[in-house]
Amino acid sequence: MNIAQNIARGRRLFPNREALVFEGKTFTYRDLDELSNRFGNSLSGLGVVRGDRVALFLPNIPEFVIAYLGVHKIGGIVVSLNAMLKKDEVKFILQDCGAKLVITTAEMRQELVGSGLPCLEHVVITEGEAGNDIAFESVLERASAKLALADMGRDDPAVIVYTSGTTGFPKGATLSHGNVISNVYSKNHYLNMCPTDRLLLYVPLFHCFGQNAILNSGLNACSTIVLQRRFDPERTLEIVGKERVTLFCGVPTAYIRLLNMDLSRYDLSSIRYYFTAAAPMPVEIAQRWYERLGIVINEGYGLTETSPFASYNHELRYKFGSIGTPIENVEMRIVDADGQEVAPGEWGEIVIRGPNVMLGYWNRPAETAQVIKNSWFHSGDIGVMDDEDYFYIVDRLKDMINVSGFKVYPAEVENVIYQHPAVAEVAVYGMPDPVKGEIVQASVVLKDAYSATEQEIVTLCREQVAKFKCPQSVKFVNLIPKNATGKVLKRVLREDSQNLSAPEINWQLSQTESSLEKTDD
Repeated sequence: MNIAQNIARGRRLFPNREALVFEGKTFTYRDLDELSNRFGNSLSGLGVVRGDRVALFLPNIPEFVIAYLGVHKIGGIVVSLNAMLKKDEVKFILQDCGAKLVITTAEMRQELVGSGLPCLEHVVITEGEAGNDIAFESVLERASAKLALADMGRDDPAVIVYTSGTTGFPKGATLSHGNVISNVYSKNHYLNMCPTDRLLLYVPLFHCFGQNAILNSGLNACSTIVLQRRFDPERTLEIVGKERVTLFCGVPTAYIRLLNMDLSRYDLSSIRYYFTAAAPMPVEIAQRWYERLGIVINEGYGLTETSPFASYNHELRYKFGSIGTPIENVEMRIVDADGQEVAPGEWGEIVIRGPNVMLGYWNRPAETAQVIKNSWFHSGDIGVMDDEDYFYIVDRLKDMINVSGFKVYPAEVENVIYQHPAVAEVAVYGMPDPVKGEIVQASVVLKDAYSATEQEIVTLCREQVAKFKCPQSVKFVNLIPKNATGKVLKRVLREDSQNLSAPEINWQLSQTESSLEKTDD
């Protein structure tokens, strides 16, 4: 067993089929297999052995794919770093995992400190001048194109994906070869992937959504991966038409941005299937998309710790607003604070059990024990199940707002605000209050050429939800800060609201969005 068996099989069956397309350059399955063989051999020549950690600090470029496969082929462990991280963040992760080798670009090399990393022996540069480091192309040229795939066990570590770390130091979710391969086959099954499919990949490759749901799954189906360096709405839609993309995967924020465009200007006729994951899809957005294009956005649910696929809406009957039912071989439950399963219709925490659940957090047994209990992974997501066993996300447990002892789940309020015709995007979050403990606040981005008032938003909420759930204030902003996978950074919104004036908030959000555009949305 080995994750990289997908590219080896693709070469045997379809050696001349396009495996990867990037900015006008094409790699066949034969090309990609040989290049990853060469890189695997070059790693062995640099002293990397089975079980060693190799860090990929890269944007969405072909070298990420080549290196990822090459590391697995020799039994190494891939550590994928968020491409937006800065010096201290990069240093922490490299120290934590004990990376022996880092692959990065000359531009991103400046975020890699030279001291305090005793395990680090080599740095390989893919784009730009290598200087005193090792040039990616030079190691490929010297290495053999033949390599026997390492035979890995189902529970052998394969990938360490670090959590975003919005509430503390990041933790390395360790996924095994068995975790990833089981997830890949489930994705192939539910999306009906086949060799003639062409998958657009613009979500970050450093995240397991990009790695497993798109890259590994597409290669396992012998499909073609159309790789994009970053999400750019106009360019993304142009690529869809030019490359005849059939499967479009994205995060909710991408669909929100696309809905605010004139989609009739673009040829989307090749797309047979839309998919969303990584963050909850607002019901209003899903409905607008269906009304406009006549095709649903199928939704997947999961977490980094579940490789990430855990549930799917749906191969049998799609339900708006649901994350569907557990995928094959996976179980999900809704439990109370004592870990007891609750009845349909009652809210509780979503717990997950199956071959997709991670081995644990790298070198953190205490933190692992806090989330994996009796083989059940505790997600931290609040959900509910209906009488047909379909699951629904209510909100993140940590994002719950406590107003005078009453629980307010932001997603419920956000779905109401999205009903206003002028609203392009909204984030609801709690703010400290000396009397009530917390109050509800909303940050709203308006559509171009539309207007709305704070009173309109509050009135809309009061018509549909209890008064204690309604925003005490509404801030109109230019942008809402997100991490690279599209998740709203509510911590940043809370801090900005406490510390900055409205003009300063808009400036900071603009800077956040700018940094995302430089890497990946």
